[in-house]
Amino acid sequence: MTTHRASEQSVTIPVDGGAIFGDRTLPEGAKAMVLVAHGSGSSRRSPRNRSVAAVLQSAGLATMLIDLLTPAEEAEDERTMRLRFDIDLLAGRTRAALRRLHEDDATKALCVGVFGASTGAAAALMAAAQEPDYVDAVVSRGGRPDLASAYLGRVRAPTLLIVGGADAEVLELNRRALALLGFEKELHVVRGATHLFEEPGALDGVARVACGWFTEHLIGKLP
Repeated sequence: MTTHRASEQSVTIPVDGGAIFGDRTLPEGAKAMVLVAHGSGSSRRSPRNRSVAAVLQSAGLATMLIDLLTPAEEAEDERTMRLRFDIDLLAGRTRAALRRLHEDDATKALCVGVFGASTGAAAALMAAAQEPDYVDAVVSRGGRPDLASAYLGRVRAPTLLIVGGADAEVLELNRRALALLGFEKELHVVRGATHLFEEPGALDGVARVACGWFTEHLIGKLP
């Protein structure tokens, strides 16, 4: 595994109702950035997404893991589980993070991909449809792209849907979503994996496939 020297920074993004927070890692010489959007009660401290982010960083990709809810909203969501399914809200926060990346001198020249998990995947796809000039590739891990079905036909970014083979209901939802995507797209099934990819080697497989997709579509197509 290649080691890249990297700078790390905490990021604060003002939004209606307060602020959301992110952790940005910028390897030396990075040519592309992956925004990691969490969903369904998770946060930027999710061990699963941090594990994937570490693999992306080892390939020289910058990452920013972002919370899509403010601390007050997270506290409310822990009680009600309502906001984690508010895809309009989550997509708006994803767009705010994308704008921050495109306005920041350290990242504005980078191609940007979005890695979304669970409901964060729906937010990523909706944001990609709404801000096509800001998103160059999308990867969904165990995602719910069906929650953004009205927007899927407008997504121009190459999109990879990764689903566990034993996650039958979500796999069917992803197959239906794949048919609605109109541009470059692929469904990758991790054999034997359940929704959280907790089986030995399953998450490593997710990370490798996601890294390959982002490397091809963010770095591979640079002039």
